Amino acid sequence: MRIGIVGISGFIGNILACAAHDAGHTVVGFSRRTTPQERGDFEMRHFDPAIPLPLQDLDAVVNLAGESIFSRWTPAKRKRILDSRVNSTRHIVNSLALHGNVRALVNISAIGFYGERGDTVLDEASSPGTGFLAEVTQAWEAEAVRAAEHGVRVVLPRLGMVLGKHGGANALLKPVFRCGLGGKLGSGRQWMSCIHVEDVAGIVLFALGKENLSGPINTVTETPLRNSDFTRVAAHAAHRPAFFAVPAFVLKLALGSMSRMILDSQRVLPARAMEEGYPYRFTTLESAVKNVFE
Repeated sequence: MRIGIVGISGFIGNILACAAHDAGHTVVGFSRRTTPQERGDFEMRHFDPAIPLPLQDLDAVVNLAGESIFSRWTPAKRKRILDSRVNSTRHIVNSLALHGNVRALVNISAIGFYGERGDTVLDEASSPGTGFLAEVTQAWEAEAVRAAEHGVRVVLPRLGMVLGKHGGANALLKPVFRCGLGGKLGSGRQWMSCIHVEDVAGIVLFALGKENLSGPINTVTETPLRNSDFTRVAAHAAHRPAFFAVPAFVLKLALGSMSRMILDSQRVLPARAMEEGYPYRFTTLESAVKNVFE
């Protein structure tokens, strides 16, 4: 396939591009920050929101574009998080409408869709939640599914916390645990649903190859863990103790409403990935954490 990747210069985009290339696909990257001369391994095209994207020679498009959520959520930041996702997706869908050859759009979403749900087991059939991230993902997905009106198959991978050796959440976690400063956050009883970046790339490519697969697909490991258990696993992988604990009120003072990302409980299962037979490289959260701490 000829696969266009919007946001190829990011952490997930780079891993996905390499995985797609290794699998024999042709990769075309789109980025606001990258010019064609800056990447010798893939063809690069500029993402310009003012003009239609050149998608006419592509079979599929993967959209990874969006403002980082890892900073205090001021009103201006909230607007950028929402607008960057909705507007970039709208631009891609409008461009797809001009090119009837594109058969599939994989539009990255997030398990923030489900909101705070305590101990409730969640799968793709679960109802949407409430809160800022839930509202963002619902608006984001609604924009993406418009592509179906133009005969495009739409897949919505809902990502959990992404772990990887050289980016994602691990860029924050690894130095903390390596210094022996890791510990449970808040009560430690909240559920964490995570995934290794290599399985993110794997599920995206798997979904592209499954012509009958559309709609949401939870992109998490099969074994969510409570935060206290995640702390234990990460500390063991880092060969360090994890005595520290950060009360919820401290996180709320330090991070404001962004603390919801850490304190909200989301016990998410990858029901569709399991039903479709996706072959996980890292079947448990423990194996994913061990890999990124090696």
